[in-house]
Amino acid sequence: MVMARKQTLVQLTDELVAELDAAGSATGRSRSELIRLAVSHYLAEVMTTDEDRQIVDAYARVPPAADPWVEASASAMISQEPW
Repeated sequence: MVMARKQTLVQLTDELVAELDAAGSATGRSRSELIRLAVSHYLAEVMTTDEDRQIVDAYARVPPAADPWVEASASAMISQEPW
């Protein structure tokens, strides 16, 4: 399935274009495909980082209730460690 695309202009240094072309030659991908992949990966990383931050913030605001069973189990497991 072909998705609609919008053309955009991206200015790159000669060195970056050379690296992009080398990566394209090595992988059989076009400049456009490599740039799309790079942008997709970057955005996914940013979104994951933002979601992680939101989860940590939520736990800081409302920490989970202490669970005596979990604490007892963890203490027992730690006491059994050889160190």
